[in-house]
This record gives sequence, C-alpha cells and structure tokens, in this order.
Amino acid sequence: MEKSTEIYGIRAVIEAINSKKDIDKVFIQTGLKGALIGKLESLIRKNKINFSYVPTQKLDRLSKKNHQGVIARISPIKFYDINEFSEIIEKSKIPFILILDQISDVRNFGAIIRTAEISGVDGIIIQNSSSAPINSDTVKTSAGAIFNIPIYKVDHLLDAIFLVKEQNFIILGADEKSNKQLKSLKFKNKTIVILGSEGKGISSPVLKKCDDTFKIPLQGNIESLNVSVAAGIIMYEISESKTKE
Repeated sequence: MEKSTEIYGIRAVIEAINSKKDIDKVFIQTGLKGALIGKLESLIRKNKINFSYVPTQKLDRLSKKNHQGVIARISPIKFYDINEFSEIIEKSKIPFILILDQISDVRNFGAIIRTAEISGVDGIIIQNSSSAPINSDTVKTSAGAIFNIPIYKVDHLLDAIFLVKEQNFIILGADEKSNKQLKSLKFKNKTIVILGSEGKGISSPVLKKCDDTFKIPLQGNIESLNVSVAAGIIMYEISESKTKE
C-alpha cells in the first residue's frame, strides 16, 4: 500500500515545490525567521499549498529526523485538475459527483471515499485548505479505494460549483434543517451532492449555491449522524435510484 512521503528541511521542501510535487500540506515552525524561510512562505502562497504554523514540539512528534523547522507531506495520490472534469464525467451515463466541504477527519474522509468507490461515484471535489490530509491513515481507511476514484482539489469550492453549474449539474446539499427528505428526490440528471464538515455542516456561501437541500430522517434521540455514515446512506439511496431507472 502506498504511503504519503515526508520531506524535511527548508531547501528540500523548496525543491519539492519547484519540482511540482503533489504536496498535501506543509508544517512550519512558529516564529521561524530568515531569507530562506521567507522564500519558502512566498512559494507556498504562490502555489496555494495548504500549510500551518506549529510549535517545534509538534514537528518533533511528526518526525525524529532533523527537520530544520519545516516538514512537507507529499500526497500518495495524484490530484486531478478541475479543468479535466468534463473529460472524466463523459464516461458516465448519469454522472454523480461528491463535494466535501471542509471535512477534516482523515478516517471520515477515507470511509467516504471507500463507500463512494463501491457506489459508483464518478469523482470527489475537495478544497485545498481546511480539508482532511491525504496520508497513510486516509489510504488505509479507504481500503485502497482512493487509488480508484478521481479526486479534484480546488482553491475555492465556489469556483468548482460555478463550473459544474455551467455543465447542467443539479446541486443538492445534505442539510439537517431541510424540509425535504432524501427519499423524495429523483436522480435522473447529472448530480452533485455536497456534504458539510463534521461540526458545522455546509458553509453558508456554499449552501446558498445549492439548487435544493435534503435531510435523512432520524427517529432516535441523537440529533445527527456521523458524516461518513450519512454519506453512506445518501450514496446507497442514489445508487439504488439510478439502478431503478
């Protein structure tokens, strides 16, 4: 099974960025100064790479090697460019795409990918920042399914939504406040389903761009489902609906 690769040191990470490696995230020691770190920060922002400033103790936990205050994680998969989107979905009779809005737990992310792959989902769109990292835990939880489904990484989800709207997709948001139930919807057209983060759900700007919303009816005392469980129910229902057509 493939794993994410970690690169240590300022110069090595700069070289990785210049070599166009698929970098999932860069960790930089808080308070690190100097011309070289300034160059690295400039490259990170120019290439819109996900990064965070962390205490040296966290870097020490991430690696026992001489990290020089910087660690970069190379993604174990190749991300797809959103401009390739139309080429991929042309292979499907009724394309079905997931948009994950800032889902941050790697195990939830991996579980969603696993279910998506076996449910006939044609692709997954995530945001460059505030999304779960794609590392060995993600790969393991997905049971390797992550290598079999295209994942598109975009700077802003709204840009992706504008693009799919131009291609006549129906955009549906999973929202527990919706008045409609999942089973009341029909899936005869190109469909995008948006799933929100574990704590906050779909962000307000993204929710406003949905053509419609739906909820999963709950009968117990618990007010919400784990997002990966909810995703499984939604994908199964859509898969069943498409099979009946």
